[in-house]
Amino acid sequence: MITLMDVLDAVEQLTDEDQKTLADIIRQRQIERRRDEIARDAQEAMAEYRAGNLKPMSAEEAIAELNRYLESETL
Repeated sequence: MITLMDVLDAVEQLTDEDQKTLADIIRQRQIERRRDEIARDAQEAMAEYRAGNLKPMSAEEAIAELNRYLESETL
């Protein structure tokens, strides 16, 4: 298994330009993974809503419910 130190040592051997390119690639992959995660969450939420497991509510109602939840978590 490759360790983080192995990777860092290998990166140190790259040119500055290649290191920048690698950093950009890693950043873009992180963005894509996060975008995919958000899309999955949205699809799951829509499925829950369509199944009748969620109810529509105003922003004020949603905030109040979130506050109640957060208060119950801290007790």
